[in-house]
Amino acid sequence: FIMTNLWMDQFYYVFGFTLIVFLILCITCAEVTVLLVYYQLCAENHRWWWFAFFSAGNTALYMFVYSFFWFGTLQASKLLMTYLLYFGYMFLLCFAMLLITGTVGALTTLWFVRKIFATVKID
Repeated sequence: FIMTNLWMDQFYYVFGFTLIVFLILCITCAEVTVLLVYYQLCAENHRWWWFAFFSAGNTALYMFVYSFFWFGTLQASKLLMTYLLYFGYMFLLCFAMLLITGTVGALTTLWFVRKIFATVKID
């Protein structure tokens, strides 16, 4: 729905709905990343920084792969410039999404790891 509004020159006025969807996305990325890093820490693998960033950022990879399928449903022209523009802008949009969701996941996991290691008592 949002992809159609973005690429088909249709105006989108329901920004409250988009904000709610974005908040749900951020909460879901944060929860999944904390859970995955917790399992990684239980396995005594303490290299969680990039894992946390990219486990939340994989949402952008899903969006980029989905953009290929969505582009296949369009009746676009066969010019090379059409493909370059569409996939170039989708790459930039997905890269921004990678940075946003990865940052949310990494910062949430940092807060979680500090919280659980602050409660550990050393005798």
